[in-house]
Amino acid sequence: MDRIKELFWIFGFSLAGELAHHLIPLPVPASIYGLLGLLAALKAGWLHPAKVERTADFLVEIMPLLFVPAGVGLVASWEQLRPVLVPVLLITLVSTVTVFGVTGLVAQHLLDRKKVSRHE
Repeated sequence: MDRIKELFWIFGFSLAGELAHHLIPLPVPASIYGLLGLLAALKAGWLHPAKVERTADFLVEIMPLLFVPAGVGLVASWEQLRPVLVPVLLITLVSTVTVFGVTGLVAQHLLDRKKVSRHE
């Protein structure tokens, strides 16, 4: 029964994200609104991490399985993708490297800032 409650919390924030997506006129995916709401609730202490932890861990474990439909969609769309394959691969490569680099720089900055604040 606890897993159902945990799933209820996660789906509840996902539903709230869908509502926010329809109410807020920004080009932000509904899932991002839901994740930001869940993060805000966890950080503010409105929702204790233990109330979603086991189900969240399970969802992370099965995440590769959740990408199967997207992969099947790519295979099914192969004829439309073939003419633009090189540009799509190039854009994917450049954007992935950029995201890795920016994430690393931000993480390094935050770690350096944390070290400085400990020494003060």
